[in-house]
Amino acid sequence: MVIGIFGESCTGKSTIADKLKEYIHAQVYAGKDYLRMEKNEAAAKQSFQTKLCEAVHGENIIYVISEKEHLPLLPDGSIRVLVTADLEVIKTRFARRMHGNLPEPVAAMLERKHGSFDMEPHDIHVISEQTDMDDVCRKILLYSQNKNNMIG
Repeated sequence: MVIGIFGESCTGKSTIADKLKEYIHAQVYAGKDYLRMEKNEAAAKQSFQTKLCEAVHGENIIYVISEKEHLPLLPDGSIRVLVTADLEVIKTRFARRMHGNLPEPVAAMLERKHGSFDMEPHDIHVISEQTDMDDVCRKILLYSQNKNNMIG
């Protein structure tokens, strides 16, 4: 099973991935982690795509995506989880990452990117500040079981 968890920075994607690992044995990749697979970026991307395609009906892989350019790496059959948060929540979380300071250019960048994933196709939508992470994991796993029952 491949679970793609995607959305803007500081929406809670990694938190969901970490919590999901408590429920299932899964390998977690984020962003360009696939570059470690090969010396050449194009070859690494191809190897990663092959690994994801094989995992759709095999091993569990969670892919955490913060850049829209990585969405096409998710193969057909993946479970697509969109994670969103209110802009002020994102800014607060990002400021925490930067030791309490959110420079104006960073705030402007977050404002420009806000909502950039909202129209992407997804199976499950999580609004991170309104959701219990255990409930999110159960919902993803239930969706996965139902999807497998429809296929098999």
